[in-house]
Amino acid sequence: MPRVTLTSANPARQTADALVVAVASSPAGPRLVGADWLPAETVEQVTGLAGVLGITGAPDEVRRLPAAGGLAARTVVLTGVGPLDGVAPDAETLRRAAGAALRELTGATSVAVALPAEDAEQVAAVAEGALLGAYAYTRYRSADAANAGAPAAEITVLTPRARDKAVTKALARAEVLAAAVHGVRDLVNAAPNELYPAAFADAAKAAVKDTGAKGVKVTVLDEKALAAGGYGGILGVGQGSARPPRLVKVSYSPSRPAAKVALVGKGITFDSGGISIKPAAGMDAMKSDMAGAAAVLHTVLAAARLELPVAVTGWLCLAENMPSGTAQRPSDVLTIRGGKTVEVLNTDAEGRLVMADGLVAAVEEKPDVVLDIATLTGAQLVALGPRVSAVMGDDATRTEVVDAAGAAGEAFWPMPLPADLRAGLKSKVADIANIGDRFGGMLTAGLFLQEFVGSTPWAHLDIAGPAFNEKAPFGYTPAGGTGVGVRTLLALIEARAVR
Repeated sequence: MPRVTLTSANPARQTADALVVAVASSPAGPRLVGADWLPAETVEQVTGLAGVLGITGAPDEVRRLPAAGGLAARTVVLTGVGPLDGVAPDAETLRRAAGAALRELTGATSVAVALPAEDAEQVAAVAEGALLGAYAYTRYRSADAANAGAPAAEITVLTPRARDKAVTKALARAEVLAAAVHGVRDLVNAAPNELYPAAFADAAKAAVKDTGAKGVKVTVLDEKALAAGGYGGILGVGQGSARPPRLVKVSYSPSRPAAKVALVGKGITFDSGGISIKPAAGMDAMKSDMAGAAAVLHTVLAAARLELPVAVTGWLCLAENMPSGTAQRPSDVLTIRGGKTVEVLNTDAEGRLVMADGLVAAVEEKPDVVLDIATLTGAQLVALGPRVSAVMGDDATRTEVVDAAGAAGEAFWPMPLPADLRAGLKSKVADIANIGDRFGGMLTAGLFLQEFVGSTPWAHLDIAGPAFNEKAPFGYTPAGGTGVGVRTLLALIEARAVR
């Protein structure tokens, strides 16, 4: 991850490969934002030649110009913030503008970011966006290709408040948060032949060790321990694979915590659909079906690194869903931890089976709230598209998640849990079936999970679309793994620390 520094020096005198400046759109043409220090020659380039240079100031638009006289930087990079209508850009606008610029600046070694950064909130947004945009997954690239696509190594954020304690603290948090998101992206982008359940468990142990955070413990249950513990959902899903399942518990335990939060993440390291096999088209993206577990792991580690006064326990429900002679069959009956039985009518509705085990285990420890996060249903994509996640649960917890997402800059939309859909989950032979009627499939999945939380305050986050970007990158979001959910979960934990 790039190194970030703060400076209050004159931006015009900042030596860097690229100097990033905000430009807004307006009916009169593009308008530079907070850049009175720019040389007149550069201002003329932007305002006088906007049409020729293709500069509009639209969000995600990034344009490069050779630096004019009076600038120490080699190039000027204009990043669009859209129409501002006389108001300062909000935090998400700054995040996206900084991220879009850094995402485009592969090959640049040093970048100076001169976006509006007048207080701690703005500095945090600029730094966070820049760090999130400065990401590249190069694990499987040759050395030359990896170097060519490498993000900037050094980022300087220009702010008149560079020495303020609140600003430096905000930067430190942005670095922890970005590192967590990068960690999730790396796991999601990893090839499934390398990231299988046991390998994911090893990665979790290594990540805990690498952070050096205090008060973090990892426990791994293998297939024998899962059988002894009655984790029938995880075992049932994983029995078709030659690579057995795991349940990983990652707990952060500060002294005298203000709250106790449990997180449960779906970790299907590859989802073929099992016997109810998926179509071949698009199956390659199913390596991302463990994005929820990755988000849980790195949220716990971020909370520990920030030394938040909240106990956070993460449950990573890890399995590979494969078709084979040992795979579970439609009409099999599984016994979830705690004793509830589930008739498996579709083996491609496997995420809710592993999550049921994780939820029961989490609730047994009596947390104040339990949140589960999963790439759970294609119905989420149908309902909300590829950029908006869904949240279901009891009214208070669902609202708490939506508020945290708003503060963090992630898009989560509240969805209902209609009681009438529960009838579709009735089984002729077991306590509950794993699928219901075709319509309202996202909500039915939420109702299924609700069966395993009892009276514990709970919310379910369905990130099926937003977790893996199969289209062009945008803002600070790359193609592939996005790291969605970490920022929302961490914001909720931080809010719990001061309730």
